[in-house]
Amino acid sequence: MSEASSWTPKLVALDIDGTLLKWVEGAGTTYETIEQSVYDAVHRVLDAGAHVVLASGRSPHGMTPIAEMLDLRGQLIDGDDDRVWVVASNGAVVFRHPPLEVVHEVTFDASSAVAAVLEHHPEALVAVEERGVGYRVSKHFPVGELSGDMILTDVEDLVKGPVSRVIIRDPAATAEEFVALAAKLGLHGTNYVVGWTAWLDLSPVGVSKASGLEHVTDNLGLTKHDVLAIGDGRNDIEMLQWAGRGVAMGQAVQDVIDVADAVTESVYEDGAAIELDRWFG
Repeated sequence: MSEASSWTPKLVALDIDGTLLKWVEGAGTTYETIEQSVYDAVHRVLDAGAHVVLASGRSPHGMTPIAEMLDLRGQLIDGDDDRVWVVASNGAVVFRHPPLEVVHEVTFDASSAVAAVLEHHPEALVAVEERGVGYRVSKHFPVGELSGDMILTDVEDLVKGPVSRVIIRDPAATAEEFVALAAKLGLHGTNYVVGWTAWLDLSPVGVSKASGLEHVTDNLGLTKHDVLAIGDGRNDIEMLQWAGRGVAMGQAVQDVIDVADAVTESVYEDGAAIELDRWFG
């Protein structure tokens, strides 16, 4: 994006974990609190009449508390209500809130991809969202990594029907091992993204945070050129490339930094607030 001074974002897309929320070192979870500087910056965006859209790999169940902590509100346009738009499950689910209403969802058959990964990592954990409750899981995930309840379910039953997203997690492996495995397998029929540790998200082909946000902008009469997006993870790459301005958090991995238009400070220095104040300060 050019640095034209006349450009002002009309929609701000914000990742949650590592962008709005800090990681608890070594615990695989986040502090479920929003720093005051980040909260205030988000409300300057809202007060200016721009939209704020959360875009995360989290399930809808794990995102509504963050929307409520931020006191998000929608913008009234052409008679539309003031419920917020939220992009969940790495773009496979788009919903309005409150109350939670799914308005767009893409599903796929994940059985062959899951089987291929488990052939190489037979002890890996598998999870599929159980909307409004939590997740159905093959084994319990480490504490704090999934929101809501965990319901033990056989792997075959987890993926016997269409799903919007599958999580595969191996606490004994590394992110680098999963990156190499995903590239080796090709995972035909799915998109994949490797997280901050040995965590693999499988989604339908063509689905990403960018595709979910495009559904939102289409409904709001906006385009990608109106969007400022901020994120830190590999699942933010398509979003940062798609947006009019894509900004990586300071602690992001190099793959994310390489595609960003700019890099702000780290989440520990409230980098999201610093970037927002550049446009809405």
